[in-house]
Amino acid sequence: MVTRYVRFTTFFAFFACSIFANSQVLTKIAKLKYNGGGDWYANKTALPNLIAFSNKEIGTNLDPEEDIVEVGSRDIFLYPYLYMTGHGNVVFSDTEAANLRKYLIGGGFLHIDDNYGLDKFVRLELKKIFPELELIALPFNHPIYHQKFDFEDGLPKIHEHDGKPAQGFGLIYEGRLVVFYSYECDLGNGWEDQRIHHDPEEKRLQALRMGANILAYCFTNSF
Repeated sequence: MVTRYVRFTTFFAFFACSIFANSQVLTKIAKLKYNGGGDWYANKTALPNLIAFSNKEIGTNLDPEEDIVEVGSRDIFLYPYLYMTGHGNVVFSDTEAANLRKYLIGGGFLHIDDNYGLDKFVRLELKKIFPELELIALPFNHPIYHQKFDFEDGLPKIHEHDGKPAQGFGLIYEGRLVVFYSYECDLGNGWEDQRIHHDPEEKRLQALRMGANILAYCFTNSF
């Protein structure tokens, strides 16, 4: 297990060195495809827009298009950042949960973005991956909120839904944030083309800046 951990951590650390624009290597990020009937494919324009914004504003060197990767695939180890979203049901098999656990322990990073309705399902499935851990609300002084862009009050509120405050939760394994869960926020909707949700430009900019912060944190602090 120690040997595997070192190998995966070294592998992901390579991405940390190549992710910014001084490298000629384009790095891919991926959307997570899961079972259970939920719309894992939601927010189709979100990641390409976030990638373009991050490449321009924080100097990342990401491929313009995201990949799609299944939870149980060994290909998840090709990506330093996985994005998961949707409105409905999520089911991880034991094999898929074990695969995600190995990925996260080995240096990977999962961003779960509740698109309204995901919460009650994803919390149960996270327990399959890390039964020993609890989701905790991250304090507003956490570094993920203070990369290039400062968010003194934590996550911005992009869509209202139930009118609850936006919250950022995390799973922390041996001192490292391995899962960031944006709840009651809808960052992905804010990343989408303006014509889709007709959000004010200021809201979209807040969402994109927070997304860029998450990527920057993932690439420089999660190994």
